[in-house]
Amino acid sequence: MVSSISINNLLEKIGNVPIIDLRSVEKYNDNHIEGAINIPFEKLILEPKQYLNYKETYYLYCQKGSKSISACMYLAKRGFKVVNIKEGYEGWIMEK
Repeated sequence: MVSSISINNLLEKIGNVPIIDLRSVEKYNDNHIEGAINIPFEKLILEPKQYLNYKETYYLYCQKGSKSISACMYLAKRGFKVVNIKEGYEGWIMEK
């Protein structure tokens, strides 16, 4: 089971937790959730140990939430602590 968080609840954590944007570099550069770092989905899945450590909990998002839930399930099975941001970037835009 993968943990998920809504944009509303994420707002309380911004600045205090690592947030990863799984979208393309272009989409990230266009705009992103405040404080997020960009690690495109394919890079993170291919080499998670290059970007993540097992002690930290990471919050992941994509455009709508489908790739991030897939990434979270994949990473959780490999022992990483991850939380899916349910509404993705589109949810962030709706809240702003």
